[in-house]
Amino acid sequence: MKKIGFLSFGHWSTAQGSQTRTAADVLQQSIELAVAAEEVGADGAYFRVHHFARQLGSPFPLLAAAGARTSRIELGTGVIDMRYENPLMMAENAGAADLIAGQRLQLGISRGSPEQVVDGWRYFGYRPGEGETDADLARRHTEVLLEVLEGKGFAQPSPRPMFANPPGLLRLEPHSEGLGKRLWWGAASNATARWAAGLGMNLMSSTLKEDESGKPFHVQQAEQIQEFREAWDAAGWDHPPRVSVSRSIFPLVTAQDHALFGGSADSDDQVGQIDNMRAVFGRSYAAEPDALITQLAADEAIAAADTLLLTVPNQLGVDYNAHLLESVLTHLAPALGWR
Repeated sequence: MKKIGFLSFGHWSTAQGSQTRTAADVLQQSIELAVAAEEVGADGAYFRVHHFARQLGSPFPLLAAAGARTSRIELGTGVIDMRYENPLMMAENAGAADLIAGQRLQLGISRGSPEQVVDGWRYFGYRPGEGETDADLARRHTEVLLEVLEGKGFAQPSPRPMFANPPGLLRLEPHSEGLGKRLWWGAASNATARWAAGLGMNLMSSTLKEDESGKPFHVQQAEQIQEFREAWDAAGWDHPPRVSVSRSIFPLVTAQDHALFGGSADSDDQVGQIDNMRAVFGRSYAAEPDALITQLAADEAIAAADTLLLTVPNQLGVDYNAHLLESVLTHLAPALGWR
């Protein structure tokens, strides 16, 4: 394991005990948690993106603000639903945020997960083309995004521009060199992992995937990673890929840890239906550090990945989540091969 970061779903609610009761709370605390994560030595701060929900729906102002407050930590998403995105506008916003952050963005994108509303992307003005599915729509937007992030000119300049143009076709600005190589595809299936590899995107595999064999979740995820890397090699890319997996891991170190998570670990995978897909959901881990080290050592996908994203209970506030990250880095990370 080379890098360890957090993934926040960015919930806010007025439920008892919630320290994020408004959107402003979540946005400010997300920035503060990125700062705290950098201070305790974590490698990444990632944020979930959901529309029509009391969660983070507009990632680029948040990433830019966190980038301005930090200097080392990676900043990313997990994931942006490409069905909702204008890829050209996204390229401009991402380029600006990446430059503000000193080119530390790692953007997780995908077809997206089940929505709060029916076909929410239609409200954003997007529809699949003739014969397309909504998944095809997301992939088409992604291919356009990858193309414009290369930074090549494609737009015919006006013969009477307001400002002088450089010679030739024009590209989108601001352009951040290398951002296109820092896109990650959130793949639920082995097939989409192979597709992402063919386009040169990194692999982001979450706490669920399509149940394609009935094997344990971590075994299927490790096999997905292997297929991704084989497809990457076959595509002939000149740089190595990166792979992340997400896990819910709670070291029980303090009395508060025991009170909050002492009885919450799911010792077995779960199987269910999501978006008409049979999915397997990975277990969560909550135990004292020595027991966790043994349990995590048996997780084949963690061993196969280079980045581990810890899903954090953001509604418990910045201080507790900083403690959680520090506990993982102090008590578990060295045994996982971190750094």
